[in-house]
Amino acid sequence: MKKSYKDLQVWKKSIDLAEAIYKATEGFPTREHFGLASQIRRSAVSIASNIAEGSGRHSDKEFQKFLIIARGSATELQTQMLIAMRVGYLAKAVYITLSEQLNEIGKMLQGLKRSLKLAND
Repeated sequence: MKKSYKDLQVWKKSIDLAEAIYKATEGFPTREHFGLASQIRRSAVSIASNIAEGSGRHSDKEFQKFLIIARGSATELQTQMLIAMRVGYLAKAVYITLSEQLNEIGKMLQGLKRSLKLAND
């Protein structure tokens, strides 16, 4: 029986990151709540959401496609966080901490994708 996405460490870490992102963006200027803060939050939520959606698909090959999308959301988030730091909305220390979490998630996504590919070769 296939594991639930809720059992995947990468999904759990993605949820933790999304929570941290929401907290980090609370202090953004009000004018950014529908701008950069919203973009950052959507990218963070997209990582965990794509892992969950992909795991519910009928094949590992489809799951791999959603992991690629999740990885794209992670790189999008990295860019948005950098912009937020450079314009002064995100403290450098917070940026570094979130980036470390994001880098770990990226590696885990790549590893999971690779393991699914190997299982089907």
